[in-house]
Amino acid sequence: MHSLSPSYPALDLKSITRTTSSPGLKLTHNRVGPARFVIQCVSRYESANSSAAAPTTRFNIAAGHVGGARHEWQSACAILASKVVSQQQDTEKSGGGADGLSNVNGHPTLDLVPIKESNSYAPLPKPLSIADLSPAPMHGSKLRVAYQGVPGAYSEAAAGKAYPNCEAIPCDQFEVAFQAVELWIADRAVLPVENSLGGSIHRNYDLLLRHRLHIVGEVQLPVHHCLLALPGVRKEYLTRVISHPQALSQCEHTLTKMGLNVAREAVDDTAGAAEYIATNNLRDTAAIASARAAELYGMQILADGIQDDSGNVTRFVMLAREPIIPRTDRPFKTSIVFAHDKGTSVLFKVLSAFAFRNISLTKIESRPHRNRPIRLVDDANVGTAKHFEYMFYVDFEASLAEARAQNALAEVQEFTSFLRVLGSYPMDMTPWTPSSRED
Repeated sequence: MHSLSPSYPALDLKSITRTTSSPGLKLTHNRVGPARFVIQCVSRYESANSSAAAPTTRFNIAAGHVGGARHEWQSACAILASKVVSQQQDTEKSGGGADGLSNVNGHPTLDLVPIKESNSYAPLPKPLSIADLSPAPMHGSKLRVAYQGVPGAYSEAAAGKAYPNCEAIPCDQFEVAFQAVELWIADRAVLPVENSLGGSIHRNYDLLLRHRLHIVGEVQLPVHHCLLALPGVRKEYLTRVISHPQALSQCEHTLTKMGLNVAREAVDDTAGAAEYIATNNLRDTAAIASARAAELYGMQILADGIQDDSGNVTRFVMLAREPIIPRTDRPFKTSIVFAHDKGTSVLFKVLSAFAFRNISLTKIESRPHRNRPIRLVDDANVGTAKHFEYMFYVDFEASLAEARAQNALAEVQEFTSFLRVLGSYPMDMTPWTPSSRED
């Protein structure tokens, strides 16, 4: 490749740049704005007597010969372009601007084609950026937090506790809340994973494995159930009670003690049950929901604190697209999920990795392995044995910033075929008081 510098030996600028008086060369000078210039050079091969003749080796520019080879013509165009820019900069520095540009390299006949001003076209759309999709939350600004349910749900209260003054975004399903964060509709999601009476919410454990969100915190919310009905309705008029399955199970004994001979039907969420009754004016139906739901949907509270156990607490996790940096200046908890080809026989070795390092486990949960639910073991003596394959979810009290936690996971990885860290996050250390029932 030939150099395009002005010192090219075979190039004579005086022979290239001509005045308008030169015969056979039509060059015009157009005055344009100071922002942009475009140099257009039209080249063609000279042919003999017909178009079928072979092209010659010489170029011309509108019948003005420029050198004897193609590379000389290309070099000339490049040098002219550099001269235009240089002349424009010199003119702007001298205060002349675009109006002061009367010649280039001392010749007033350079063919400059002006670019039309941008206001002559419709404005182009601005490309989207991450800031357009989800502004980075500044300190004190509102976060968009997704939760499952409708306003008045316990998940909304958990979102408010986890992120005060946040903008809560209701979702009709748990998976929609995951997708809202993944699609930048929400910044965080707050979802329940276990209850002190009803146990684990298995659906969310499965979704944690299916999606790529990270646990960045936890919040524990005391649950205070109320029996709600339309204003003026008495307990004796009720024929059914509707609520979330967890809420129904958590109030089962109390409803029996109250002497209510009613059918119990499960719906998607507690506050949704109150909304359904209020929307359809159902005077024979009650809902188990929060006191806030009664306020939002104009319901009256027939009984307060009807949960079977006053120590009813639901644990929620906070999910984000990116993990947080583990620290050691406060108590941390880490959640992992793992599996092994040899089934549950490796579980003891995994647990030993934490026991030897004095790491306390706060939870262990097993879920069927969806991709391989059954494992077959051939044995000549007893035939073919069928075993269920499991994924194990474990929470332990340590931060990934600690060496003992890193060493424990390194040992666990030796025994497992699959290991994933769901998150390392601060523990919820806020005190709480048990709910009391008011008859």
